[in-house]
Amino acid sequence: MSTTATDALRMAAEASLRAPSIFNTQPWRWHFGADFLELYADPDRQLPVVDPDRRLTTLSCGIALHHARTALAAEGHTDEVSRLPDPGRPDLLAHIRTTGRSTPRPADIRRYAATLTRHTNRRLFTNQRVPAEALDRLLDVAEGQGIHLYVLQHEDTTALVTAVSHAQDLQMANPAYRAELAHWTRQLQTGGDCVPADTVTAPVRHRVPVRNFGVEECGGLNPGTGFDQEARYAVLAGNTDEPASWLRAGEALSAVLLTAVDEGLAVSPINDVAEVPSARAHLSEMLGGIENPFLALQIGVAESVTGVPATPRRDPADATEFDR
Repeated sequence: MSTTATDALRMAAEASLRAPSIFNTQPWRWHFGADFLELYADPDRQLPVVDPDRRLTTLSCGIALHHARTALAAEGHTDEVSRLPDPGRPDLLAHIRTTGRSTPRPADIRRYAATLTRHTNRRLFTNQRVPAEALDRLLDVAEGQGIHLYVLQHEDTTALVTAVSHAQDLQMANPAYRAELAHWTRQLQTGGDCVPADTVTAPVRHRVPVRNFGVEECGGLNPGTGFDQEARYAVLAGNTDEPASWLRAGEALSAVLLTAVDEGLAVSPINDVAEVPSARAHLSEMLGGIENPFLALQIGVAESVTGVPATPRRDPADATEFDR
C-alpha cells in the first residue's frame, strides 16, 4: 500500500525502535516534520561508566538510523541523509529528508522483514559451519557503509579471548561498572528498556567469554547444546576514531545484522572488549595497528528455538516528537 512521506517517516521512526543498542538503552530520540526526520542522541540514556566518550551510544544510534532508512526503502521512499549536520548541536546525529518514490527491491523487503525477526543470539551456536560466501556478503555490506569488517582466522581466537577476558576482569573489578550494569539488567524497569534476565542465558562456558549479566541470581535462557566451535569472530573497524565513524559503524553493524538473518546466520556483538581502552588497543594490534576497532562480533548458526522472550522496547511516543 502506498504511503505518504509523513506516514513513511513515522513508520521509519517506529521501526528504529527494534534496533539493538548497548544495554538496550535505546539512546536516541527522533524529531520529525512533514518530510524530514532528525536523529538525536539522548544524553539521559548515556552510560557514563561503560561509555564515557559516547562511542557506543553513537554507534547504537547509527543502528537505529539504518533501521529507519531500511523501513523507508521498503515503503518505496528514497531519502537523503546529512550526518552530524550542525557542529553547534553535537547531539543531532543525522537529518533524513525524503526525496521521492521508487519501487522497493526484493532485497529492501527482505532487509525490512529481518528487522521484525532479528534478535541477538546469547546462546551457544551450533556446530554448523558458516559458509564462506555468507561471510563475504557481510564484509560487502559493511564496506557499503564505509566501515571494514575483518573476519579473524581461527588461530586468532586465543588473542581475542585474552582481550575480552582482560576487559571483563577490569570492568568487574570496578564497583561503578557493576552498579551501572545492575541498573540496566537486574533492576525492574518500566520504560520498555534494559536487558531483562529472562533474555540472557544462564552461565555456561563459551569459546570466547560473554558478558556476565549476573543472571546466576535471576535465572535465564537455556544456553543451548552447541559448543561455539564453528562460530566465526570478526572485528568492525574504521579508518578514524571520531563520532562520524562511530555513527557509520552503527549503520554498518545494522547492515551486517540484517544481512545475517537473510543468510540464515545469527550474530552476537561483543561490546565489552571495546569498552576498555587497553582491550581496544589489543584489538587494534590484532589488525596490524592500522585500524580503529569499534567492537567484535560472534557469527554462527543458531539453534532454532521458540519462546525466546522479546527484548522490551520503548513506546514510540517516548522516543519521538513532532513539529507543531
